[in-house]
Amino acid sequence: MLSEILFYSLDRAIRQYRKFAQGNIDRAGIDITVDQWLVLRVIEEHDDLTQAEMAERVFKDQASVARIIALLLKRGLLKAEPLPQDGRRMRLRVSTLGHEVLAAVQPVVLSNRAVALAGLAETDLAQMRQSLERIYTNCLPKTPVVESTPAALPLPDNTNR
Repeated sequence: MLSEILFYSLDRAIRQYRKFAQGNIDRAGIDITVDQWLVLRVIEEHDDLTQAEMAERVFKDQASVARIIALLLKRGLLKAEPLPQDGRRMRLRVSTLGHEVLAAVQPVVLSNRAVALAGLAETDLAQMRQSLERIYTNCLPKTPVVESTPAALPLPDNTNR
């Protein structure tokens, strides 16, 4: 059965949590999606990342992150400043309005986490974090092993046949 597959259960829990979290954000009257919040938080914490690095941190493809950034800029939650050393690139910063939205959503985020993790002891959570980190590490690409091959042998000279 699917319910016996760990990754099915994990994905099911994550999807349900995201629905739960988004519903609570919406009910609080805050106009932001979970994905927009994630991108905004990453930029707040690290305003020097490339879009590729942001995409990696929020588990989205670069095109999705670019769309989210464009929307956040349009809504005034982000501002873009040209980099002095490279006029083609922009540094993204959370605007004053963006900080206000992050502050407004923070209690909802904390409440969502508390409800979702209710009944789990800190030791359970520590073990879960350790197990998930192990799964993550197990799935990282392995460095290819270069096998040594015997030196090429000279081809026989067939000219005398």
